[in-house]
Amino acid sequence: MLDIKWVRDNPEALDAALAKRSAPAQAASLIALDEKRRGLVQALQDMQSRRNSASKEIGAAMAQKNAELADRLKAEVAELKTAMPALEDQTRTVDAELLDVLSRLPNIPLEDVPVGADEHANIVTRTIGARPGWNHKALEHFEIGEALGYMDFERAAKLSGSRFTVLTGPLARMERALGQFMIDLHTGEHGYTEVSSPLMVRDDAMFGTGQLPKFSEELFRTTDGRWLIPTAEVTLTNLVREEIVEAEKLPLRYTALTPSFRSEAGSAGRDTRGMLRQHQFWKCELVSITDAETSIDEHERMTACAEEVLKRLGLHYRVLTLCTGDMGFGARKTYDLEVWLPGQNTFREVSSCSVCGDFQGRRMNARYRSKDEKALKFVHTLNGSGTAVGRALIAVMENYLNEDGSVTVPDVLQPYMGGLTRIEAAR
Repeated sequence: MLDIKWVRDNPEALDAALAKRSAPAQAASLIALDEKRRGLVQALQDMQSRRNSASKEIGAAMAQKNAELADRLKAEVAELKTAMPALEDQTRTVDAELLDVLSRLPNIPLEDVPVGADEHANIVTRTIGARPGWNHKALEHFEIGEALGYMDFERAAKLSGSRFTVLTGPLARMERALGQFMIDLHTGEHGYTEVSSPLMVRDDAMFGTGQLPKFSEELFRTTDGRWLIPTAEVTLTNLVREEIVEAEKLPLRYTALTPSFRSEAGSAGRDTRGMLRQHQFWKCELVSITDAETSIDEHERMTACAEEVLKRLGLHYRVLTLCTGDMGFGARKTYDLEVWLPGQNTFREVSSCSVCGDFQGRRMNARYRSKDEKALKFVHTLNGSGTAVGRALIAVMENYLNEDGSVTVPDVLQPYMGGLTRIEAAR
């Protein structure tokens, strides 16, 4: 969330940033609303001050036996007491209105983020590896999985409807192997602390990371008012909510392997076949909590950690810098990792790594204190997929497909597969 003081001091910068995101100007209306709030607060303070001083004057008037003045002052105090609750209600209403408007504003892009309306303006930063060198026909993951007999969409639809998948046998084990490989890599070599956290959260947690109030239609809600997490970013980032962290403890680096749940609102007709876009999927999430000075460097580090997963799996991928129109609501800058899928003959996103500045820290009221400064600052937060497990599985299946329809198990996964080197058709 943006700071209203910053908005007041930088109205042109706000509107310029919103224009980069193809959003309408908001500075003038925000400042007008804040002026209204300030006026109400000042009027309330004036009333409170006058009530206090008039109460004291009553005592003085009575001591002087000036009954007429005392009665007049008592009437004034009574009138103020009657008027103040209504003014307090007005102030709370305007406060809530201002908070709601601020909470729906996207973050301010960094200066080096390319400006554009959609994904066509994204910039390829680097490309790693090469496409598979084999000459046999490429297949999509669902063709491979169904032919092997370990991927079943019909049974999944009977159980849960569309956008669900049932994996069995070695494909189920490979999905588990990928998640375990990722979490072991990030905890064992990249310095992340593994966390097992809830899959359901309250409104405040979703507000803290920016899913609420703007994106409620993209979430699943339980009957008792909790939300199923769309990503472990929600729980990992909110670990510092309403806390003050000592600066010497930063950065905090957390990782979790969890299911994620998304309604896929607005995705009708997109990726309807296969398991690219699911209501439920596994993801290895990376979150960093940093100070203001190191968050940009941490962004590069986090992206490199996610890339290492793809490198060790031997997958061809590229890194994109997202433009302002394709970047997420809470991000100041985002790198997407796109892996090559031979079956689709294209790159598809498998990870997204974002630096958010103090945008989430302000929403969570999460702050840090340095030794040299008395003032508290809001923490900076970063999040990224390290990586999406299901999409990594798709990439492995399509890139390690053999001519006979079997799938070779990448070397790094074989220890997690009980030494299995090849997935062959069920018999």
